[in-house]
Amino acid sequence: MTDVPFGVLLSGGLDSSLVAAVTVRHLAGTKAAKRWGTKLHSFCVGLEGSPDLKAAKEVANYLGTMHHEFTFTVQDGIDAIEDVIYHTETYDVTTIRASTPMFLMSRKIKSLGVKMVISGEGSDEIFGGYLYFHKAPNKEELHRETCQKIKALHQYDCLRANKATSAWGLEARVPFLDKEFINEAMSIDPEWKMIRPDLGRIEKWMLRKAFDDEEQPFLPKHILYRQKEQFSDGVGYSWIDGLKAHAESNVTDKMMSNAKFIYPHNTPTTKEAYCYRMIFERFFPQNSAILTVPGGPSVACSTAKAVEWDAQWSGNLDPSGRAALGVHLSAYEQEHLPATIMAGTSKKPRMIEVAAPGVAIES
Repeated sequence: MTDVPFGVLLSGGLDSSLVAAVTVRHLAGTKAAKRWGTKLHSFCVGLEGSPDLKAAKEVANYLGTMHHEFTFTVQDGIDAIEDVIYHTETYDVTTIRASTPMFLMSRKIKSLGVKMVISGEGSDEIFGGYLYFHKAPNKEELHRETCQKIKALHQYDCLRANKATSAWGLEARVPFLDKEFINEAMSIDPEWKMIRPDLGRIEKWMLRKAFDDEEQPFLPKHILYRQKEQFSDGVGYSWIDGLKAHAESNVTDKMMSNAKFIYPHNTPTTKEAYCYRMIFERFFPQNSAILTVPGGPSVACSTAKAVEWDAQWSGNLDPSGRAALGVHLSAYEQEHLPATIMAGTSKKPRMIEVAAPGVAIES
């Protein structure tokens, strides 16, 4: 339902690719198609040579969309961070990491005359798609965690999708968060959402299987079974590395040692978090504003409760998906890990083998 030019955000991951595939199938014959044309516009952002750009281009070619690829540099992102924090009104590390590329992309999308985009947010929360769900001890814990993630969406992914786009007058719509769809998906036995390598089930296996149509494929197999890649990682691994390096040069060890006195609430534990907090409090010094932002430890976007699922991960508190040691195909190397986690890595990490072909995009 739209009377304005629209498109889809396409990262080449499972969720955005499925949204694009379904939109392409239903676009023909609609009033929107008659007014704006039957060719769907798709948009992707990333650093030069990033995983998302490559995967998104492949999906766009497969679906036949009019694809628009936007690249940015680490410096472009760093220059935009103050604006991003002002518009998103948060100092949450993973939200800022992911909002920055989306903010830069939204500006370019709006300049093309597009006013509404369809996006894939919500699927990971509903189906337990984040890589830390590999460690869910049982279906009850998994279900509780997905419920918590859905209830907190307005503070994380939906906050990003809404505010990073609306900063430029662009509207984002999220079909996975349709209320009927949520009720349907959350009423399914959570056992089907459990990640079971012994049965060849990876994250979001149930959703992947639902769209695994042999006669009329929605997507190429290796895209349908691509490993979960968080948006802030998928735009290019050097993005997060660049942010950490920038924070390292701007925040001293002495500043970090005094962090608990300067910021007693949600005390920043990394130089990157300290950097964002300084900018946030410059824009929003009121205590009421500081209290609106959630805190607590996180691994690969987990809640604080889920950090307890694995002792090894709990020493590597970084919201990046690459902190999912032994699960992410490009997990952080051991020499880059903090000493707290190095002590617990004597055991061989559990690797996940998947029956489906070509889960990772080959570089």
